[in-house]
Amino acid sequence: MKKIVKKASALLFALVIFTGVLAGCGKSGSESTSDNSLKPVTLNEVAHSIFYAPMYVAIEEGYFAEEGIDLTLVTGFGADKTMTAVLTDEADIGFMGSEATIYTYTGGTQDYVVNFAQLTQRAGNFLVSRHPIDNFSWDMLKGTTVLGGRSGGMPEMVFEFILEKNNIDPQTDLTIDQSIDFGSTAAAFSGGQGDFTVEFEPHATSLEAKGDGYVVASLGEDSGYVPYTAFSAKKSYIEANPDVIQAFTNALQKGMDYVSTHTPEEIAKVIQPQFEETDLETLTTIITRYYEQDTWKDNLIFEEDAFTLLQNILEQAGELPERVPYENLVTTQFAKEASK
Repeated sequence: MKKIVKKASALLFALVIFTGVLAGCGKSGSESTSDNSLKPVTLNEVAHSIFYAPMYVAIEEGYFAEEGIDLTLVTGFGADKTMTAVLTDEADIGFMGSEATIYTYTGGTQDYVVNFAQLTQRAGNFLVSRHPIDNFSWDMLKGTTVLGGRSGGMPEMVFEFILEKNNIDPQTDLTIDQSIDFGSTAAAFSGGQGDFTVEFEPHATSLEAKGDGYVVASLGEDSGYVPYTAFSAKKSYIEANPDVIQAFTNALQKGMDYVSTHTPEEIAKVIQPQFEETDLETLTTIITRYYEQDTWKDNLIFEEDAFTLLQNILEQAGELPERVPYENLVTTQFAKEASK
């Protein structure tokens, strides 16, 4: 990507991340229209988050309508709910962590869900300390209490993956408090619980703004490239609607192209209607943080090595009963066509 600045189990376990303000949740995309020539498509997103900026650019810039799609955006508030919506045909396409598709497949679902486009390539959360730390190292977590995420979800699994990369045992070297609801960890931290907390945006920036916490590390930078979120649909839907999947992927690619060629300030202005309760300055700060760590791919192709890494993380976390063939759960034909 071109950058202004660049630095180097089950299905019922939700992943991410309440990271965005929910003002835009559950409403149709801005390009939605009553034009009968457009194909209605319902997209269920796991959360409404600034982390997913390229998708909102595609909505706000009207790229879906350009591709013949009348998009309705619904927020599932959890991977389990998003996956259920896809499996029950309440949604045509789901946007969530791709580990959810593995859980469904290994659970024996016949019409399983296939990933066709990857959006984010890094984790989107940050480690927040109660006190400023100029030269943070992960071994500083030994003996501390960290407010973490649910078992089986990507935020927690990536956190533990980083700990083990740094020779820290998640079970014995520190205490990870997983008892707090995802959307409540920042408030709990402000209230005095924990020495550190793992937060998505805008909560990390909000804690800093209030003086209640200080971002000391990016899980996205320290974990390396991870296939964090992807778009998926039931195998039967993809087979019956290849033109719709292609058009949808084309629109997403336009959003990716915009993000890779514009500044955080420009991106923030475009997606602000999706986050009306977040002021432009804060929105720009958050986007800059994601922008600088190379959060978004420059194409939507879900590569096999990324899928292998995902399964390694799941296996290490004890959430993978068996390895799943890449070619069964990932198709790259639509992303490759969109990137031409």
